[in-house]
Amino acid sequence: MLAVMPPASAQSKSQLEKDKARVEQEIKNLNGQLSKAKKNSKNSQKQLQLLEEKIAQRTRLINNLDGQLNLLGVQMSQTEDSIAMVRSQVDSLKNEYAKVVRTLYGERGSLDRLVLLLDTKSYNYAYLRTRYFRDYSRYRRRQAAHIRQKEEELTDAQLALAQQQREQTTLLVQQKRQKEQLAQEQRQKQKSLKDSKQQEKNLQAQINKKEKQKRQLQQQIQKIINEEIAKANRAAKPAGGAASSAPKSAAEVALTSDFAGNKGRLPWPVLYTKIAREYGKYTHSSGGQNMNNGIDFVCRPGTSVQAVFGGTVTRVFTTPSGTRGIIVRHGEYMTVYANMGTVAVKEGAKVTTKQNLGTVYTNEEGTGEFSFQLWKGTSSQNPRSWLR
Repeated sequence: MLAVMPPASAQSKSQLEKDKARVEQEIKNLNGQLSKAKKNSKNSQKQLQLLEEKIAQRTRLINNLDGQLNLLGVQMSQTEDSIAMVRSQVDSLKNEYAKVVRTLYGERGSLDRLVLLLDTKSYNYAYLRTRYFRDYSRYRRRQAAHIRQKEEELTDAQLALAQQQREQTTLLVQQKRQKEQLAQEQRQKQKSLKDSKQQEKNLQAQINKKEKQKRQLQQQIQKIINEEIAKANRAAKPAGGAASSAPKSAAEVALTSDFAGNKGRLPWPVLYTKIAREYGKYTHSSGGQNMNNGIDFVCRPGTSVQAVFGGTVTRVFTTPSGTRGIIVRHGEYMTVYANMGTVAVKEGAKVTTKQNLGTVYTNEEGTGEFSFQLWKGTSSQNPRSWLR
């Protein structure tokens, strides 16, 4: 029988089909991850990464289909060559058989078997002629069977070719569909990239806005501190005397000493999940430098703010971003509680250590933001060295 597909090609096809199934599963997994990432608008970079991976896998799938089509093309070419060869053999056998039949038909009058047997010079001639007729009959039967066998092989090869052509049509449809999906995913990637850049631009604008508000807050707090120092100096100034930079009452002196004596033992003003920025100078994303006069915290929404030491609320103010702030005086020292959502005390109120002052501000993302500062006169202090 005719072999329409060499064993090596069959193995290659099997491997290609396995690779195809694996790539399709990888694309399915990526679709699931991409769907999850799309639910979270913050994951635009992750979406872009998954799209790039998906495009790479889709390209692999198209290359796999190309490989199958190329392999199928080789198989079809081999099958067509086999069909041509078998058809040539069939035609040759039929022509040879027909030639013999025509010859016998033309001489049928002189080749009567009985006449030939009787018209012999001896018994041996009669035997040889009998054997000749028998062998010739067998030859004709074998020839006819050989023709039928070759025709069956030809039919099988034609059926195999038809099946290969159907497979080719199916693969071409799959390839076209995959290329359309690839084009769609590439358009989606371009859109995602554009959206990502826009989000990055918007995020940078938000960061710049926050940095500007932070600078304004620092300036605002510095101004309030200066005003408080000036107010305290005016209150402590004796009639006709020189101004002093420190409070003069015995109670304030004692409070200053008590506060200073608790350095390193003050309680933290909030329960926080992480520290967003420490005290000191830092370089922000736009390249400029800012000074952070305190510690910035990230907290859970609604987290309570507590006083780190007893004192007097000297100022309740609104920050440039619209949040609230409190300044508590502890003699010569002042603590600042900024980025509060609610305030539970009023100006002039006396507070004690760990007393509730209000709650932290919760931003649009549902995260609590809070800033704590500690000042001695007009000089900011690193809260780290004061808190336990």
